[in-house]
Amino acid sequence: MIEKMAVIKNRAGIHARPSALLVQTVKDFDCSVYIEKDGDRINGKSIMGVLTMGASYGTELKLITEGKDEEKAMEALVKLFESGFEED
Repeated sequence: MIEKMAVIKNRAGIHARPSALLVQTVKDFDCSVYIEKDGDRINGKSIMGVLTMGASYGTELKLITEGKDEEKAMEALVKLFESGFEED
């Protein structure tokens, strides 16, 4: 299991487009992907879970990957968060 902290850098937060981009990024990895916010854990491969998380600009999240290709999945997630979901 790998855990890393990430901060939402795009001004609009995680709305529909970033949610879809996040789920699309991790859907083909052969591992579990979770995102924790304020102690609540959601499935990072669930568009509804990501959308309803309510993560706005500056929110700190814990990214968790666990399984066969967890390292590659985490690299992809970190890159996505660092890029501000390609919005800024």
